[in-house]
Amino acid sequence: MALSKPAWFKVRLPEAEGYSFVASSLRRNLINTICQEARCPNRAECWSAGTATFLILGTRCTRSCFFCAVAKGSPPPVDPEEPKRVAEAAASLNLGHVVITSVTRDDLEDGGASWFAATVSAIKETSPATTTEVLIPDFQGSKECLEKVLAAKPDVINHNLEVPARLYPFIGRPEANYSRSLQVLHQAKQAGFITKSGLMVGLGETADDLRKTFSDLRQAGCDLLTIGQYLQPTRRQLPVERFYHPEEFAALEEEARHFGFRGVAAGPLVRSSYLAHKLLRKAKACAS
Repeated sequence: MALSKPAWFKVRLPEAEGYSFVASSLRRNLINTICQEARCPNRAECWSAGTATFLILGTRCTRSCFFCAVAKGSPPPVDPEEPKRVAEAAASLNLGHVVITSVTRDDLEDGGASWFAATVSAIKETSPATTTEVLIPDFQGSKECLEKVLAAKPDVINHNLEVPARLYPFIGRPEANYSRSLQVLHQAKQAGFITKSGLMVGLGETADDLRKTFSDLRQAGCDLLTIGQYLQPTRRQLPVERFYHPEEFAALEEEARHFGFRGVAAGPLVRSSYLAHKLLRKAKACAS
């Protein structure tokens, strides 16, 4: 039987002006967001504040992870005008920090790396003062694909581990992909970039699992970390094993800081791009 959500998962209704402005701008520019596709619980808060995480390369993923609500199947052809439209939307929303993510596109020769690069470049050209963060897939471990993204010089390279290694088979991923993901972060760090990753809790992980994951991320050179509660998007996805109390998230955040991350955001509704601009500022402050 599905667990009932605790009271602390109640979110406020969107503020009409800011929320409507973002929604209408996204529709006008034919832009997708992960806020919508992944049913992010922070959508009201972020859109009301005039921020969004752009989803490029369509809305259908070529992988079938057991926790994700994003549609699966054969994606449509990529749109060569999409980077320009995303840049125009970012400019019209006057965003100071833009997060760009995608569905996983294993059907493309470079996994979509060139589209990430083109989108970052378009935003830099249209809004030179805007910082950019890319939340990328693993590109099946291709160093050449990752180098395409790095060449565009985004400010943050974000790649989510999602869960500890022990749980990879449980979420529908080969356990070897855990090491592949760490290598993505390591390669980006070796190239001099600020790196970031995200974890979900509530799927059966133990405290030792999390400590091992914190250590693995730091050994890979990961600078920033987000930790949030897994929420079952629909009945088709994995059920929640348990809900963490806000005080437990505070303890996790404190423990993660002891491992040496430059910035950590942990909480029931924290997601990969939540408070992204603030975590970037922390990373830069620690580096200065």
